[in-house]
Amino acid sequence: MSDAFYRVGRIRRAHGIRGELVVELMTDEPDAIFASGCRVFAGDRLGDIAKDGQQLIVVRASPFKGGLIVAFEGIPDKTAADTWRDRYLLVPESEVAPPSADELFIHDLVGMRVIRGTETVGDIVEVFEVPQGLLMDVRRPNGKTVMLPFDDNTVTHVDSDARVITVDPVDGLLD
Repeated sequence: MSDAFYRVGRIRRAHGIRGELVVELMTDEPDAIFASGCRVFAGDRLGDIAKDGQQLIVVRASPFKGGLIVAFEGIPDKTAADTWRDRYLLVPESEVAPPSADELFIHDLVGMRVIRGTETVGDIVEVFEVPQGLLMDVRRPNGKTVMLPFDDNTVTHVDSDARVITVDPVDGLLD
């Protein structure tokens, strides 16, 4: 098994008194990943499993405000659930279907070079998921960063093999 793990969710908070957790989804396949009996691992935002590598087994999951309410084995009450706040849920790379030819995993964007025409805009250092979509935090050659939306209005081409994203941002966005 590969040592790589993918983020599939983030625990936001406890829900109720029975140990259930509100999970923000970071996957297109929540029904498969959070099905009863499936396992996920506790980890951090970089996709590294926690020192203890704690495995969590899904007991049940139900939709809740764009995410899920999930019950895991071994988390019996609100007190225990509160200790899981802001932890990331990960699955091994070997258990995730690869993206299709015209898709990328969000975490694959980090490290890609961003260009506008022949000008190097910078390198992506982080990607944020916000209600409006994805924002790329791009470190400029001068060391400053700029936030660019990853949308059809800004991104004109993605070359995943060369790890280059071509953008045409609105005037003033790079200033």
